[in-house]
This record gives sequence, C-alpha cells and structure tokens, in this order.
Amino acid sequence: MPFPAFPRLGSAAAAAALLLALSACASSPAPTGTAEPGTAESGTAESGTAGTHGSGGSASSLPSAHVHGLTVDAKTGRVLLATHEGLFDMSTEPATKIGPTNDLMGFTAVAGTGVFYASGHPGKDSTMPNPMGLIRSSDGGKTWEQLSRQGKSDFHALTVTKSGIVAFDGQLWTSPDGKTWTTATAGFAPAVLAGNAGTNTVLATLPEGLQRSTDGGRTWKPVPSSPVIQFAAFANDKEAVGVEPNGTVHHSTDGGTTWTSKGKINAEVQAVAAAKGTEGKLQIWAATEGELIVSRDGGATFRPAEAG
Repeated sequence: MPFPAFPRLGSAAAAAALLLALSACASSPAPTGTAEPGTAESGTAESGTAGTHGSGGSASSLPSAHVHGLTVDAKTGRVLLATHEGLFDMSTEPATKIGPTNDLMGFTAVAGTGVFYASGHPGKDSTMPNPMGLIRSSDGGKTWEQLSRQGKSDFHALTVTKSGIVAFDGQLWTSPDGKTWTTATAGFAPAVLAGNAGTNTVLATLPEGLQRSTDGGRTWKPVPSSPVIQFAAFANDKEAVGVEPNGTVHHSTDGGTTWTSKGKINAEVQAVAAAKGTEGKLQIWAATEGELIVSRDGGATFRPAEAG
C-alpha cells in the first residue's frame, strides 16, 4: 500500500521540493514488502512530537535537508530533530549530533522519559540491518537497541499511545511492547500518525481527511468535516495541532474531534510538534524546508526558534 501524496496547494516550487526530498530518501534501499517513500512523523504528549543536506550556524537553521520527526520537552526547552543523517539537538548552537548516523524515517518519543522509538535505514558505518525495523533508545538517543522486525519493516509513520505502539510500513500495526505485533483493520495509508502516551487516541492524516482511533489504533473512524491535515501532533492528552498542506494551522481541544483555525506557516512544512509551556500556553514548533520555527501564541504567529 503506497503512502499518500498530499497536494501542495498553489506552489509548483513546493511540489518540486517534495520530489527532491523523496528521491533522496529513496537512496537508502528497502527490501521488497516495505513502503517507500514516506513523510514526516507523529506526535507525543506534554513534550510533543509527531516527519538540504548541509549545516547552518544559526539556531533556527536545520542540520539536514530531510526532517522526519520533531519532539520538544516543554520543561527543558530541548528540541530534537530526527533526520536523514540521525538525531540532532537543536537547543544548542550549532545543533549537536546525538548518537549514530542512521536515517530515522520514523521517530516518536515517550514524553519526559528519554525513551525514543525509531525506524528507517542504517547509516554508512552502522551495523544495523536494512531496514532497521523498530529500534528503541532509553538514554535520549545516544544508543539504540533492536526490538523487532529487523530487515522487514521501515516504519515511516510511528507513534506511542497509552496501550503501546502504532506503526505503518505499508500495513498498519499495533504492539503492546514493540516486540509482538497485530495487524490493524484499516483501509488507508496514513502520512502521519499522532498519538499520546497518556491516552489511546490516535490521529491518522490522509488527503481525504483525518481518521481517528480511540482504542490505540485497533479500529478507526473518519472525523466528520475535519480540515485536510497533513501534519499533526498532540500537546497533551486532549490538545492537538494540525497543519494543512497549504500551511494553515489548526488547534483541537478534544483529541482531534473538532478543530479551530489559527494562523498560517508560509513555508513548506516537514514535521511539527506541540507542547504546553510553563505558563500553560500552547506552543507549536515546525521544521520547514530551511529552518526551525516556533509559535508561542497557540499558532497565531511564528518566528525562527532560538537555541538555549
């Protein structure tokens, strides 16, 4: 089952950029049965998640052209990017590389624990199988262990819930522990899976509109009259944010059932994350094609993010 292609409304240049990104990611081959290509990933909770080779010196510039995941710890202000070249801490200037150089096509975090899950392809000097299957880090991305489906699955869409893990590699799967898997009944291919470790609500983004699960990804229903959201992330167990292909930002306070339009991101988005700040204000981060931006007013306005 192929991954969905979201339209880039009113932008031929954006469409060309997307094709370049997909062709570059496809340079890491996947065995028969895995899905290529994919898109940015999913979101987690209080510290929110959710997916240009080159480096930049400013705090907002990106260390990689291909960002597949983004997670933020609202308490510490630490912002991490999962990319084609590995994991980077954007809280320092310049960005700091964390752990080995692997292509993290799928990435999600368990809020406030330092536990990450990822998938994708091994880097040049890696001893990981290709594809990597599901891997886990318990030390903030410094080291990774192989959990399951090594050599079988390249999970481009990946998230955590209260009851386990939801992942997509051409087939939608659920797992209570990242080792044993059950196929989920879903006749769709999600671009992004957004979940929260404190609830069993999961959002799946599609060109036709959102799909929503309240049982950890086992069963799904379409969200009536939802905007066409491409990137989604949870800030906590109730609040979620979504971004349309044209950059329009939306906010939900009921787990993705209803949405309110906010501001707009005037750049090509690769990944988003959301969190509640220390004062209880909704904050939204987005990795665009050239920089990391942040909104500290609930999505009304965005500006380049600053390190520290």
